[in-house]
Amino acid sequence: MAATAITVSSSALELFARQLLEATGVSVPHAAIVAQSLVAANLRGVDSHGIQLLPYYLNQIAHHNIDISTIGAPAVESGATMVYDAANGLGAVTAAECCRNANRLAGSHGMGMITVKNANHFGACAFWAQKLAAEGNIGIVVCNASPLVAPWQGKEVRFGTNPICMAVPGDQFLLDMATTAVAANRIYKAATNNEPTIPLGWAMDSEGRPTTDPKVALDGGLVMPLGGYKGYGLAIMVEILCAVLSGGAISTELGGIRIVDRPMNASHMFLAIAVNRFLPGGEFEPRITQLMGMLKAVQPAAGFDEVLVAGEPERRTGQHRSTHGIPIETGVWARLNEDASRLQIQAPENYSGSEAK
Repeated sequence: MAATAITVSSSALELFARQLLEATGVSVPHAAIVAQSLVAANLRGVDSHGIQLLPYYLNQIAHHNIDISTIGAPAVESGATMVYDAANGLGAVTAAECCRNANRLAGSHGMGMITVKNANHFGACAFWAQKLAAEGNIGIVVCNASPLVAPWQGKEVRFGTNPICMAVPGDQFLLDMATTAVAANRIYKAATNNEPTIPLGWAMDSEGRPTTDPKVALDGGLVMPLGGYKGYGLAIMVEILCAVLSGGAISTELGGIRIVDRPMNASHMFLAIAVNRFLPGGEFEPRITQLMGMLKAVQPAAGFDEVLVAGEPERRTGQHRSTHGIPIETGVWARLNEDASRLQIQAPENYSGSEAK
């Protein structure tokens, strides 16, 4: 594990992120939603999709690869469906608009499905699925990503980590998973913090051989698909749902947050399903509680203390970090401080536990 450079309260970290974004010309409301989405990932312990992404966003803005002024606009709306052109806006800003529209369509039609083209990185899918679930909908969010994964039995990249996320009203179940063995940002995070190794099974070298060296993994290497050909199939499914269906960039046509010679042109998909159109009012959440209880009642296997469900570890981490602060690792903090110095923004101090969360 990399060393922790500093521990920061969520409120101080969010303010810091907002100030860095505003210093590049991002409007106050747009900076707020980007900062909130990133720090929310840190709170849940998903540091790979938290504040460590901000330097990449700032770099993309500096290279004029993101239009910081736009919110995008619907290209086509028909019944419960919409194609949304993100127009190369900030990923979190256009995602917020898509969530608003998906919830609106679900309210009118029982479900709302939005495919998005010409988009940018929006952080963790979970933040947006929770936005859908907060309005009483099952929220499903998927996106494609920069190609880092080879097709099963191949050694040339064609897909990104292409995550799949589902959230339910009441926050009892929240699945956010890459279709690879691990999110690529976890490998980048290891390299940024100069960690000498990553777990076996995360990545391969350029010839398709397993490696535990994060630098080898990122130097022409490949991220492992989840479950072999099964993860490969899921990645194709995601690519179809967001990129093919939206008319957006496909596979190697994408750029990326670490590629500065062209826009990212990612594609997203947001699906909101109104549970009250299927079950009488108030029945859904008790049935979810029943299901979770049946799972939690299972006797744990040898070596485990309990059975967990998706989202439970992150909720616990969120409770802890809300009280004790968010640890920021040395390499990430160094990069943030470089940007803060360049933009003349004061970095927050180490969290003492006495300030407001």
